[in-house]
Amino acid sequence: MKVVGLVSGGKDSCFAMMKCLQYGHEVVALANLLPANDSVDELDSYMYQTVGHQIVVSYANCMGVPLFRRRIQGSTRRHDLSYNMTTGDEVEDMFILLKEVKKQIPSVTAVSSGAIASDYQRLRVENVCSRLGLISLAYLWKLDQSLLLQQMIETGIVAITVKVAAIGLDPSKHLGKEMSYLWSHLLKLNELYGSNVCGEGGEYETLTLDCPLFKYARIVLDEFQLVLHDSNSIAPVGILHPVSFHCEDKPKSDSVSDTNRSNGFCLENMGSVVEVQSESLETVENKCHPSHSHVPLDLSQLETRKLHTSRTRKDNTFSISCWLQDSETSVDLKEDLKMILVKVESELNEAGFSWENVVYIHLYISDMNMFGIANETYVDFITQEKCRFGVPSRSTIELPLSEAGLGRAYVEILVTNDQSKKVLHVQSISSWAPSCIGPYSQATLHKEILHMAGQLGFDPPTMTLCGGGPTGELEQALVNSEAIAKSFNCSIMTSAILFVIYCSKSTSKLDRISLQEKQKSFLNQTKRLLNPVFLYVLVPDLPKRAFVEVKPMLFVEDNNNTETEEVVNDLKYEENHFDSCFKPEKWHDECVHKCLVHDRICAVVLSITTEIFNTCFNVDNAEEKMGQVAKFCIYRLDKVLSQNYYSWDDVMNLRIYFPTSSNISHEKLSLIFKTRFDEFAETTKRLKVCDEPIFNIVPVIGAGSCATSMDDIITCELLARKS
Repeated sequence: MKVVGLVSGGKDSCFAMMKCLQYGHEVVALANLLPANDSVDELDSYMYQTVGHQIVVSYANCMGVPLFRRRIQGSTRRHDLSYNMTTGDEVEDMFILLKEVKKQIPSVTAVSSGAIASDYQRLRVENVCSRLGLISLAYLWKLDQSLLLQQMIETGIVAITVKVAAIGLDPSKHLGKEMSYLWSHLLKLNELYGSNVCGEGGEYETLTLDCPLFKYARIVLDEFQLVLHDSNSIAPVGILHPVSFHCEDKPKSDSVSDTNRSNGFCLENMGSVVEVQSESLETVENKCHPSHSHVPLDLSQLETRKLHTSRTRKDNTFSISCWLQDSETSVDLKEDLKMILVKVESELNEAGFSWENVVYIHLYISDMNMFGIANETYVDFITQEKCRFGVPSRSTIELPLSEAGLGRAYVEILVTNDQSKKVLHVQSISSWAPSCIGPYSQATLHKEILHMAGQLGFDPPTMTLCGGGPTGELEQALVNSEAIAKSFNCSIMTSAILFVIYCSKSTSKLDRISLQEKQKSFLNQTKRLLNPVFLYVLVPDLPKRAFVEVKPMLFVEDNNNTETEEVVNDLKYEENHFDSCFKPEKWHDECVHKCLVHDRICAVVLSITTEIFNTCFNVDNAEEKMGQVAKFCIYRLDKVLSQNYYSWDDVMNLRIYFPTSSNISHEKLSLIFKTRFDEFAETTKRLKVCDEPIFNIVPVIGAGSCATSMDDIITCELLARKS
């Protein structure tokens, strides 16, 4: 990609550009924001480093690329973490600057920044990039700062401190010193006081005088002044003010031809510097990448479509599913998905909610070749503007919908009635974990459950699938999942409740055996706090033609939660009418896999394998036999819930997977389970009879708790949480 590098003069922005070159990109321009007044060294800005701005003008000559500069007109108008376009805010200066870069160099498609740990800065760069249709590259994001500083020094970045403002840093001793000289001292301060080794907490700021990017010249600081801003005895604040400097020509190298070298590097030569002054902040309009307009609800069209919905009964967190029951009325993927999303949105509105209440979305489509069209339709409904508290996490899977007699799309959402969710949404490409460019996030934490988006085996900095076949992809997907988990101070190896592993039909049985072994070896690296449940699902295809997609769910304990939960003893299991149909047998327990968390969360996978189906349900009629299976599933799930003091009102979602090879239609199977649930509700009074089913039935190629077979006739996945 052609990249414009956001430069402040500091070491981080330079090293970030070096990373861009490492990953095959080309830096074709630089962009810098500086104070309106040249005599001012530092602004009161949360976004921009301006100390040393007098020297940044030389970077164009040193690198041989144009430098675009704009004087900052705005100020910090929005102090909260999230950001939307705000007139008069300093972020809009960046928008105007990068807009001009894109106008003059249309080939630019990405922006590099040196963000390491600041969500505040990263989110604002991502906001601007999104509006301009650019990709944010943040290759230093979440990297270990001690190792990062070491790499900067070892790769030849010569940077000096131009500001110090932390305990252990003395302006008279440490200003103007190179990072190589201060390295050991900074590590010591980190050990003593927890200071950020790279200065991410504002401990210090730097100015790069030379680095491998500077092909043509290095900067020599001839004269400077030390200015003491705060003489605080504990953490004095001082800055270095450049008085005079010059550029020193570098020896000619084979990589630099005479035609590319300029005639000199005097400060008066401004030929490669562009001052951007065209717009004021008051006249900025978001014309480059307008937000998707709201799609009006056309409820009249819903009446002509055989749309069906299901909904769990839990009051504060519940799931809604919607699908087109009849494939003959299906138009195309775009139209089917649009109608389904219209229906879901109307269901949300009817309940007094909106998309901002959605925690997670399962997007099932009939053809992964149409992923782009599905995504375009999706973003017409779910946008960052509609989701003030963060966009939901998402998993996208291809299902054999047409084989099950359904339309081309199927959507399931998890909804909450509060706004306590915490969303992690990193759109920048980095070395940390795969980016989520668009309105879907890496993970959403709600009520101590971390719902993670489906993870592919992407190499994060290149966003391409790694090598090594299915096991290589699985290992990388687990590494990516662990990186996301660490952002929430947990680990997939100790805190996982449930793993759903989607396998493409292109994986062989031997592949799937290897996958299960790899998963076990990866997760057994440390002692588990929980015993997670595993569910393997065989599907036609996955995004990017991946072999594997991993969807973890984790428990993240809220140590600030002071609420006490009382065990409801009267929910203890009592025999009912259903029990008389099933005499206790060993396989009843063997088919159930569950994970229980502190009387708070219950995850269950119930597997009715082909062997159990053929040997344990002695009914000749196929439909009656499936009715017996449905009855047993309800009976056994109810027993797990009741014996652990849960009720059906605690269930957040219940998925029932069935293979399309079983020769039973989705509609028929839905009716069988609905009838059995109604019968259960009438006879036990443990559940209210409702028009909508509390489950959603998902057609797959195969499923099971074991990757080696995935031959279940029916697989139930249930998640319950105490209110």
